[in-house]
Amino acid sequence: MRLMPSFGRVGSFLPALLLSACQGLGPMVSESEREEDTVSTRVAVVDTLLVPATPEAPPEDLWERMRRGLDWRHEDNPAVRSARDAYLAQPLYLQVVGQRAQRYLHYIVEQVESRGMPMELALLPLVESTLDPFAVSPQQAAGLWQIMPATAKYLGMQTDWWYDDRFDLRDSTQVALDYLEGLHADFDGDWLLALAAYNAGKGRVSSAVRRNAARGQPTDYWSLSLPRETRHYVPRLLALSEIIRNADDLDLELPPVANAPAFIAVSTGGQIELQRAAQLAGVEIATLRNYNPGHLRWATAPERDEILLPELHAERFSRALATLPVDERVSWSHYRIRSGDNLGVIARRFGTQVELLREVNGIEGHFIRAGDTLLIPRGGNWRGSLDIARRPDIERERAYRVRSGDSLYRIANRFNVTIDELVNWNKIDPSDYLRPGQTLTLFVSGG
Repeated sequence: MRLMPSFGRVGSFLPALLLSACQGLGPMVSESEREEDTVSTRVAVVDTLLVPATPEAPPEDLWERMRRGLDWRHEDNPAVRSARDAYLAQPLYLQVVGQRAQRYLHYIVEQVESRGMPMELALLPLVESTLDPFAVSPQQAAGLWQIMPATAKYLGMQTDWWYDDRFDLRDSTQVALDYLEGLHADFDGDWLLALAAYNAGKGRVSSAVRRNAARGQPTDYWSLSLPRETRHYVPRLLALSEIIRNADDLDLELPPVANAPAFIAVSTGGQIELQRAAQLAGVEIATLRNYNPGHLRWATAPERDEILLPELHAERFSRALATLPVDERVSWSHYRIRSGDNLGVIARRFGTQVELLREVNGIEGHFIRAGDTLLIPRGGNWRGSLDIARRPDIERERAYRVRSGDSLYRIANRFNVTIDELVNWNKIDPSDYLRPGQTLTLFVSGG
């Protein structure tokens, strides 16, 4: 864009220069010939300058598209080198992230580019959640962008019994990028400080900046006294940027990710059971959930009238939905228990059986409490969606003291969790050595 004015200056300067040169030739050509020659020369020069360059074909691979936009250079920084080496020591981590990128990363890259933001920011969910939309931290930060409950409330995100925007791919991305743009403005255009504030909080980073300024010390990210996690946070992002940019030089083969949308939004025309939607689309329920992690229950939220699907399955879903009777869209109701209710009254009201209400809701005996919610079968293939309808076991936080000989792999297997979850819950590098006596936080189902 800055070249356009210079084109104008060159276009007006060169013909004048050529004209003065021709005038110095004297009687060798006539005046009219000189004028004609000058005009043709000017046209030729302008034509040459204004011929648009052939646009570069978009790459087929998303990683290559990202490489063209990764401009930050901090590879000589010791913290960045250390983070890079830690990532390279865990090729499985990069493979897992690469596979998840096939579903989510194209949308994130599109949104970052459309806002004119640095491409490096598209890598932030890799640092925050290893691109796991279901990730929840010990502090209850959730989703790809690990948004805290208080932040979600402040930013007006939906977080209720049916739906949590923090898990929603599109909504969380838009909110996170809005938030980052605001932090970028707050810290006078310094992206590294904005990233630090995204992790540690705006107030903490602002205090560190003021403290250094009062002492006459530099106020850039590298000079601030910040929490340990934040000191590692930004270098991890920069290290990932370097790894992706220089994957060939590092002899690293990332899983291919198509430079094309991985999903499209499809109208549901109202609430529909997730199991039913998966059947109509011809996908596994796990696939449907991977694209729609914001839906917390067995059916879509009542006020949400679309779901995300791989493009190849979207048309099939729409055709099948058009022929589905309305009373087959949802096999379940949810009922909030009122004062004075008992299971017998509720069963008669909905034409079902007390034993069935107990089975579905995991109730022993007859005790129910006003304000609680019951799942009510409504006929149809309700047993086929029972696993979806039931709430998952409550995950309880527990502390685990590392023993001699432990590794992330062994601990993950012992508690039936993943290495990714251990890394996210404890904000550690995958290659960190575990020390006997070190305490790790785990979230495990049951008691």
